[in-house]
Amino acid sequence: MRWSGAAWRAHHPRWSWAPLSGEGAALKGGRFNPVGVPALYLALSLEGMWVEMGHGFARRLDPLTVCAYEVDVDGITDLRGEGVRAAAGVALAEMACPWALDRAEGRRPASWMIAQRLIAAGAAGILVPSFANGARPDMANLVLWHWGPEPPRQVTVHDPSGRLPRNDLSWRE
Repeated sequence: MRWSGAAWRAHHPRWSWAPLSGEGAALKGGRFNPVGVPALYLALSLEGMWVEMGHGFARRLDPLTVCAYEVDVDGITDLRGEGVRAAAGVALAEMACPWALDRAEGRRPASWMIAQRLIAAGAAGILVPSFANGARPDMANLVLWHWGPEPPRQVTVHDPSGRLPRNDLSWRE
C-alpha cells in the first residue's frame, strides 16, 4: 500500500546533520531492523514520538533533535490490525517480542525475522502499533527500510530555514 502524510522523529543530536540516513539504527539494530540494516523509525503523531523517546520515563529525556518529515512511500505493509497481520502471517506476540533482551541473550528476535521476510518480499516499510511503555492503542509508527528523495519512496525532512547542520564537524570524538 501507499502511505502519505506527516511523521515525526526525535533522535540523538549527533545525527542532526543526517536525519534521513538510518545509519544510527543500523549500528545497533532496533525492534524491526537487524544490526547492519538501515531503518528510519517515524511516529505518526507528536505525542507518540515523545512516548517512544521517553521509554516510559517521561521526565528523563536525553537531549534530542526533533524533526518533522513529509512521507509519500509505496510498498508499505500495514500491520496495525489483527486481520492484516493474519493475512501477512505475522503474530502480534512476534512483533512485541523483547527484542533487546533476545539480542542481549544471543537469540535472534522474532521481530527481526518479520522484518527480513518483508524486506525480502520487497516491502519498503511497515506500519505498526507502538510498543513503547505507556503507548495508547491509537499510537502507531512507520518503520522504513527503503526510502529516498524521489517517488515512489519519497521522504523529506522539514527544514525550510536550514537550521539542521550540514555535516558533523561540530562533534568531537
